[in-house]
Amino acid sequence: MRKPSLENLLSRAITCAAVVTLALVMAGARSFAEPQQTASAAPAQQSAAPLPQLADGVVYTVSPVAADPQIKRFTADNVVLFEHGVARKARLLVFFSGTGGTPASGWPFLETAAKAGYRVIGVEYDNAISVPQTCGRNPDPACSDRFREKRIFGDAESAEIDDLPNESVVNRLTKLLRYLDAQHRGEGWGQYVRNGEPDWSRIAVSGQSQGAGMAAYIAKKKSVARVIVLSGAWDRVEATKEWAPWVTSPSATPLDRWYAAYHQRESRADAMKLAYEALKIPPDHIRMLTLDPNPQNKMPAGADAYHVSMVAPGVTPVDANGQPAYAADWAFMIGSAK
Repeated sequence: MRKPSLENLLSRAITCAAVVTLALVMAGARSFAEPQQTASAAPAQQSAAPLPQLADGVVYTVSPVAADPQIKRFTADNVVLFEHGVARKARLLVFFSGTGGTPASGWPFLETAAKAGYRVIGVEYDNAISVPQTCGRNPDPACSDRFREKRIFGDAESAEIDDLPNESVVNRLTKLLRYLDAQHRGEGWGQYVRNGEPDWSRIAVSGQSQGAGMAAYIAKKKSVARVIVLSGAWDRVEATKEWAPWVTSPSATPLDRWYAAYHQRESRADAMKLAYEALKIPPDHIRMLTLDPNPQNKMPAGADAYHVSMVAPGVTPVDANGQPAYAADWAFMIGSAK
C-alpha cells in the first residue's frame, strides 16, 4: 500500500484544524440573536497544525506575543506567506478570519493571493464575538460603529466589548510588520508602515464573515489598495433593518476598488446582497457563488456550510483535480499585486 506523502499529511492536518476552527466561526455567524457574550477570556486556541508549504514560496508563522509582548489574549500565530521572486514593491494583502477563526482559516484564499504576487498576512485579532451577536438586538444603529472602531483602531468608547487598545487590529498589524522587517531584513516589510501605522495605500484588506466587516470598515475609513468582502459587513438593527451609519457613509477607498462575494444559499444571503448595495459596491464586482460545499466536509449539524465554504479548507468545493473550485472567483477579486 502506498504511503501518503508528507505534503498530503500536512494538507490533511491544516484541513482538519480549519474545519474545527470554522465550526466555531459558525457558532457566531449563524445567529445574531444569541445571548450577549463576554470576551474577558480569550477563546481556547486550536493546537497549531503544520501549515502546507507553498510549492515555490515561503511560509512563516509569528506569535502576536513575539511581535508585541503586551498582547495577552487572542494569540494564535499570524500566518505570513509569499512566493519566491515576489516583486520588491508588491502590495500586501491582509486577511481577517470570521468569528472564532484563526489566521489560517482562509488558507486556500491566502495561497491564491500569494500566487497572484502579493505578500500575504493572515492576521490574528480579537474575534471572539461578532457584531450581529453584540449589536443585532441593540436599537442604537451606531452600536456596530463603536464596536468596529474599537476593535480595529482601539480608540473608541464602547461598553459593548472589552477590547484593549493593544489588541486592536492596527496595533497588531503594525507591530507584526515591524517584527518582520527586523527579523527578515531585505524582504521589504518596512514599506507597509508609514508614520507609525500601516500604510493602507500599499495594502489590500480582505476577510470572511466578521473579518469581511473588518476589511470593509477599514476601507470606509482609510484609502486602501483594494478591499475584498466575503460574506460579511451586514451591520444593521435587525428589528428595523436600519443600517449602521458606517455602512452608508462615504468611502475613503474609491468604489472601483471594492469587490465582494456571497453564496446564493447561505443563511444570510439576502442580507449580504442588500449590504453590498448599501455599501455601493459595483454590481459587476460582486460574485454570487452557487457551488455545493465539499461533500467530504465535516461541518457539524446545523452549521451553515455554504457560508463557511467561501474560503475554508475541507469545506470550499474542489474541482476534478482537487483544486479550489472558486480559485477563478478569488483571483478576479484579488486582482494584481502591482
